[in-house]
Amino acid sequence: MSTAAAVARPGKVLADLLPASRTKDIALVLGGAVLTGIAAQIAIPVPGSPVPVTGQTFAALFVGTALGARRGFLSLALYALAGMAGMPWFAGGGSGWATASFGYVIGLMLAATAVGALARRGDDRSVWRTARAFLIGEAIVYAIGVPYLAMNTGMGLGAAIAAGLTPFLIGDALKAVLAMGALPAAWKLADK
Repeated sequence: MSTAAAVARPGKVLADLLPASRTKDIALVLGGAVLTGIAAQIAIPVPGSPVPVTGQTFAALFVGTALGARRGFLSLALYALAGMAGMPWFAGGGSGWATASFGYVIGLMLAATAVGALARRGDDRSVWRTARAFLIGEAIVYAIGVPYLAMNTGMGLGAAIAAGLTPFLIGDALKAVLAMGALPAAWKLADK
């Protein structure tokens, strides 16, 4: 068996290509949280919605896919805990748990875990499987975020879907397309 074939086989995520150490894992978890916090600062208001378009969803799903389920969850949990403690790195510099969009942050933790598990099965190595993994991750974010939005704002579920899901579908499709190219390309580079 060649070294390249061993690198790309399912059971590994991109982070597993680095030498194993506790220090590496800590750095990856911290880095994933910071990347998500930075990406959340890319925030574009959506008229009629308390939830902006941000880069945090893409970052969180990328972190989960690249780090795997456990480290991905820990990264997003650290991101959430720091934001709850007052670190201004939720969407647009927000913090705290009482915001209308905090349900999406909870969804990001679960989504990072799910896409990390899918990546470990090899779902980040081909274009279509990567797109499927990202779409599953985005669905998890909405499954938590939209009901939380409704509950936090007093909106009905239909209004919460209109304000917290529908305006984001095109952007989510673009994020999936970006991932479809980036992750399989990273594995091809790793094979070399």
